[in-house]
Amino acid sequence: MDELNQILTQRRQKADELLAMNVPLYGNDFRPTDHIADVLPHGEEIRVGEPNEDTFTCQVAGRIMALRKFGKASFVHIQDDSGRIQVYLARDVVGEAAYAQFKKWDLGDIAGFRGKLFKTKTGELTILADSITLVTKSLRPLPEKFHGLTDVEIRYRQRYVDLIVNPQVRETFKKRVEIIRLLREFLSNHGFLEVETPMMQPVPGGATARPFKTYHNSLAMDLYLRVAPELYLKRLLVGGFERVFEVNRNFRNEGLSTRHNPEFTMLEFYQAYATYRDMMDLTEEMISWLADEVCGSMEITFQGQTVDLAPPWQRYTLEESLVEIGNIDPAVLADPVKVMELTRAKGIQLAATAGPGKAMTELFELLVEEKLINPTFITAYPTEVSPLARRNEKNPAVTDRFELFITGREIANAFSELNDPVDQRNRFEKQIADRGDDEEIHPVLDEDFVRALEYGMPPAAGEGIGIDRLVMLLTDSPSIRDVILFPHLKPEKK
Repeated sequence: MDELNQILTQRRQKADELLAMNVPLYGNDFRPTDHIADVLPHGEEIRVGEPNEDTFTCQVAGRIMALRKFGKASFVHIQDDSGRIQVYLARDVVGEAAYAQFKKWDLGDIAGFRGKLFKTKTGELTILADSITLVTKSLRPLPEKFHGLTDVEIRYRQRYVDLIVNPQVRETFKKRVEIIRLLREFLSNHGFLEVETPMMQPVPGGATARPFKTYHNSLAMDLYLRVAPELYLKRLLVGGFERVFEVNRNFRNEGLSTRHNPEFTMLEFYQAYATYRDMMDLTEEMISWLADEVCGSMEITFQGQTVDLAPPWQRYTLEESLVEIGNIDPAVLADPVKVMELTRAKGIQLAATAGPGKAMTELFELLVEEKLINPTFITAYPTEVSPLARRNEKNPAVTDRFELFITGREIANAFSELNDPVDQRNRFEKQIADRGDDEEIHPVLDEDFVRALEYGMPPAAGEGIGIDRLVMLLTDSPSIRDVILFPHLKPEKK
């Protein structure tokens, strides 16, 4: 810390000296006319040697990432949001006053340069600066020698520094933007209308999760940050929109992990006159196309594992997966008592109100989920754990629902929607009655949603895809914090 304080003191001294030289520390009059990425192609036909009158002249701005100062000449490397380039400063070219000013610049300063391109003896494309401008003085040092910011905690907490010194991090977030853009493009091209629904709701619904609670003074009422937009998107189906989607921020008051952040991004879309099987086909098409667009191939690598996203994808019912992958005897699954006994024998704690459907899903999470590396649809989830899904007509104990797993992680959840208002009310009431101390289940029934169903919602299917987990997959990122610009963290230790 003493060394850091010494550096901070030295930098502030330089800042004071620059001010004494009438050099603005935070000016706003330099205008770059070129991005570095646009400058680089002009170097393809330049030969080694000094520039001439016809050589391309550019004006760029960027952060100083490397700095070699000499008596009469210096080299700097600068980067903007498009790339990096070397700049050569000669005292005789920029002038003694400007060069004296430059000698007080530091790594991390933002500066502007104008000059012609040339190539050094080593063949490196370089700007021969004839004009220099300090744009922003940096008072804090970047991580030493630019070997990168390696402390994970600091990387997440000081993302601004992480983005400066780790180019691959910037590329991850650029790819995230591209992924979301392409998802919007795909759905729009398939006739879906992008909409916006409330982020503060009087009754949280659409998922089983503990919400964040707030209070609206003027309305004198409690409101909740949404855990999901589902019930509002279904209201739009009632209103006559037949294909809708929303890229939405959701909030769940739960723990932190490599897969969970209290604030996260979901894509939810709903289609009238469709079933969960239509959603499977659409999802298969969308994600395989997305991977090809973003990664250049449907075969990708995630944390050393090869993942084949090319259709068709494997499909199992929940029971089939427990038998074929979890190695559970089918006779056990057919007997509710034996299912409950096996679940407890595996060390899984169940609530007193839990039934065999809940037990089977817990066994799936323990014995099957992590083994699903290539994309796999798991269907026929028990009605007990699917309060918003349509019952299967042949077997009402299960629903027309699927979850998609890739690399052992849930990526999507979808089902044929329940549109029977009587059945929906009964399920809500049972869920509340069985709630006990479970804070993930809201104790108030959403009467307005049931009323909307009473007006008549067309048969439909809907789906939610975790954007953050999808970005993790397509950028080979091991933690959700690697794909969220500012993830939530515990308070910084003083």
